[in-house]
Amino acid sequence: MKNMNEKLLPMEAKGEVQTESVIKSSVEMPYSGIRTFLRRRHTHDLTGVDYAIFGVPFDLATSGRPGARFGPSALREASTHLSCGKVWPWNIAPFKSIEAVDLGDVPFQRGQTNEMMKNTIQFSQSIVDADVSTIMLGGDHCITYNTLKAHASKHGPLALIQFDAHRDILESDYLDHGTFVHHAIKEELIDPEHSIQIGIRTHYEKNDSMQVLYRDWFHENGWQGALSKIKETVGNRKAYLSIDIDSIDPAFAPGTGTPVVDGLHPNDIISILRNSMDLEIVGMDLVEVAPAYDNAEITALLGATLVQEFLCSRAVRKNNIAKKSTKK
Repeated sequence: MKNMNEKLLPMEAKGEVQTESVIKSSVEMPYSGIRTFLRRRHTHDLTGVDYAIFGVPFDLATSGRPGARFGPSALREASTHLSCGKVWPWNIAPFKSIEAVDLGDVPFQRGQTNEMMKNTIQFSQSIVDADVSTIMLGGDHCITYNTLKAHASKHGPLALIQFDAHRDILESDYLDHGTFVHHAIKEELIDPEHSIQIGIRTHYEKNDSMQVLYRDWFHENGWQGALSKIKETVGNRKAYLSIDIDSIDPAFAPGTGTPVVDGLHPNDIISILRNSMDLEIVGMDLVEVAPAYDNAEITALLGATLVQEFLCSRAVRKNNIAKKSTKK
């Protein structure tokens, strides 16, 4: 009698975790299978990889509601609804052009905040040293500091592109999700002259040189105006993209720890991502998804979709660069 157990195999063409079984099914249903992000292979082998996806399930640095520690698992769960061939309106299957894998989560034990910080930096550094771009799933926003530190050690100060309701620039000796930008500037992990924050709608005394697009400015100038400002500010520098889900209005993203009304609409960020191919983004993250406050997974689904849109933009960028090289 044949063994009825299914055997998990990586599909070489797509780098996708699928199942091979007696019924010859080659497609996983959204409610079945291993929950990796967009069904990417779970591996620590970075050979031939363009983007390494990993989670940091940490939320002890929040000032509001906790729960973002469950963000990485919620994003992976929601992403199963998206991993099905070509993506609209790109009309491409991004993983035919780029290779992405899911490395799982950064390991640390409860109560070990210092250990988490050290491990996340080392984890990120190992990816950066392999010339692979990072995609981090949060977790609260303080963990962005760790990935910035890893990238800055290789590339120097980065241009930060940050979608957020808050500037996260409070001056303090401690690091949390409201101070990480202050520390990133102080330690020269980012270049404030060429960094930009979009969607801000909380009060800060501006005493730095970062470009800030407040929500009312965005309302008057639209995503096209914001995109122009981003490109003008960042130029051809290596950039890091950080998307705090609370940049989006809580009507669309209620599952977050510090919701602020009158936020961006999903299409605002999606439209910018769909027109970001000429930006050299070496790493990105999606943070502050707290599923305990979510409704029907809409926040997690939105977060996963934003990462998918980013990956599509990177696939197109890679194809465009390859075409230019061929013409030369």
